[in-house]
Amino acid sequence: MSPPKAAPKNVPDRIAVKRMLISVSDKTGLVERAQKLAALGVDLVSTGGTSKALKDAGLKVRDVADLTGFPEMMDGRVKTLHPKVHGGLLYRRDLASHTKDATDHCIEPIDLVWINLYPFEATVQAGAGFDDCIENIDIGGPAMLRAASKNADFVAVCTDGADLDAVIAEMEQAENKGTVSLGLRRRLAAKTYARTAAYDAAISEWYWKQLDEEAGDWRAFGGKLQQTLRYGENPHQKAVVYAGPDKRAGVLTARQVQGKELSYNNINDTDAAFELVAEFDPKASPAVAIIKHANPCGVATGATVTEAYRRALACDSTSAFGGIIAVNVPLDGPTAEAITEIFTEVVIAPDADEAALAVFAKKKNLRLLLTGGLPDPAQPGVMVRTVAGGLLVQDRDVGRIMEADLKIVTKRRPSPQEIADMLFAFRVCKHTKSNAIIYAKDGATVGIGAGQMSRVDSARIARRKAEDAAHAANQADPATIGSVCASDAFFPFADGLLQAAQAGATAVIQPGGSVRDDEVIKAADDADLAMVFTGMRHFRH
Repeated sequence: MSPPKAAPKNVPDRIAVKRMLISVSDKTGLVERAQKLAALGVDLVSTGGTSKALKDAGLKVRDVADLTGFPEMMDGRVKTLHPKVHGGLLYRRDLASHTKDATDHCIEPIDLVWINLYPFEATVQAGAGFDDCIENIDIGGPAMLRAASKNADFVAVCTDGADLDAVIAEMEQAENKGTVSLGLRRRLAAKTYARTAAYDAAISEWYWKQLDEEAGDWRAFGGKLQQTLRYGENPHQKAVVYAGPDKRAGVLTARQVQGKELSYNNINDTDAAFELVAEFDPKASPAVAIIKHANPCGVATGATVTEAYRRALACDSTSAFGGIIAVNVPLDGPTAEAITEIFTEVVIAPDADEAALAVFAKKKNLRLLLTGGLPDPAQPGVMVRTVAGGLLVQDRDVGRIMEADLKIVTKRRPSPQEIADMLFAFRVCKHTKSNAIIYAKDGATVGIGAGQMSRVDSARIARRKAEDAAHAANQADPATIGSVCASDAFFPFADGLLQAAQAGATAVIQPGGSVRDDEVIKAADDADLAMVFTGMRHFRH
């Protein structure tokens, strides 16, 4: 790796590593890596449990307490916060004044640092209490990492084993034995600042939640690079994906069993599909969602997962081609056979049996993701979007309407089946781009209108989709006859509701709240529709 063009003339391209400080909570690969460094003539300095592990392996190690002349104290909270540690990391070897200070105060240079931080994120994820989370906030680790990174002209810094492997690989090169290049040192410094920033972001986010604060004066978000993607939404756009501290079941935590690498659009669409299908309790019935461009083109429940898939596909089999399929229960062989009848980009499910895996294996390009569980639709979280000059942050939409929340506003009361279908359709609306109109019948979508500038146009499109589906299935009438209609936001005029009536819907669910609600209610009564208000809107842009 060549040195950066901006390197000062007194900064060496390569530094010799003579002394190293190791302090790791995750000791995976510790002994093996330390053995390689000792073989390269590196003096090892370490702390607490790390030092003990190295000594137990027969390695010669110097305790930090011997370096500083102070014992670890306060249950290990204070051990590396000392001038002999930070001086060894921070002093510039090219400045006579720094060298004099180091000599006068017996500060020995530290050329290499390997520190992985206390497992704060994992502690929070495990549901630990307040005190345990506090004790897993690392102080000395970030301080040393930042100090070493600031002095990357003369110090190499590693935050994980992969970093150290890269350093060791350079040090083992015959032509540069025992040295590390400036290019690698600076790259590792940049990574380190990102790591400590993400660590602090996780801590601050957790702390704000403990205080039940809606918004702090400062907000930080962090993540770890999970994958460099081939491109973004379009081939001329670069893209990567970062994993955050939230281990929510879904596309980024799934095991990819087979298929090509996921693309930017695959990840976006698969996330939309799995979040939608998770709205339906697998204990109640299997459910399937088919997604195209982050919008559903068919959602259904069924007595079996195969039946649910067939019913979801029937809503819009044309749009389903090349789509994403999400299932809320483990996949079986018959369902896999049905899915592979048409081209599908991605299938995501909690699990799959051996028969299903065998069927999918015949379709090498199909991406199969198994998550081990479903995301909790009620789990709080945040959604972040960039805008010019900043970030737009909001809570995840965890709103859910139950039967008790419905307000019947028409003369005709809905039947139990209409209520069940309205609740089903309104949950699908929540995951459909606005303006969203959903026709549903017997636990399946039969017409979907999404992403239109006019709500009445969405109602027309949903009706037309149902008519097209009926024509493709050689059915005399579209399935919207006898269906219910859901709208993600209120009808500003009666025209959208009248479209639903003309499509054959018998009941309507909508938030209500328009200044023309009385006009819309009268239109529903005149058409003998049952209508309920939810009081909750589900815009999705």
